[in-house]
Amino acid sequence: MPDAENPHAGQGMVVLDIGGDVGALVVSMPAELVGMEIEICPSGARGGVPDEGADWWDGDWHSDHHHDHSEADHQHEHQAAWPHVAVIARPSPTGTQNSAVYPGLKEGTYDLWVRPDGPTTLTASVKGAEVTTADWV
Repeated sequence: MPDAENPHAGQGMVVLDIGGDVGALVVSMPAELVGMEIEICPSGARGGVPDEGADWWDGDWHSDHHHDHSEADHQHEHQAAWPHVAVIARPSPTGTQNSAVYPGLKEGTYDLWVRPDGPTTLTASVKGAEVTTADWV
């Protein structure tokens, strides 16, 4: 039986549906984090109960959750969690760009960290109708 998951999903261009109070965040990442998952939450909310992005993520982050694995090697359950995306090495005209892309965030300030419990490494402010870019420290 063929594997139903596309091993190349999420590795190319990303379509962003932004406008109004919804923007996007693209974080340039170091090569050593390719394949790792980066969680995000509103700044200061990390100590609380994960809310699945209820009022600040536009769309279903589970469907935006592109990383290549099968159910057998899935390292986490999709229960109450902070939204997270994988760091992907994406081709670009200037070469490979390692990035984490958050396609639909309501305007606000967000904290990011390596899943499951790395320290908060980046805080970024997202504006509606704009693509915010940031570099992982």
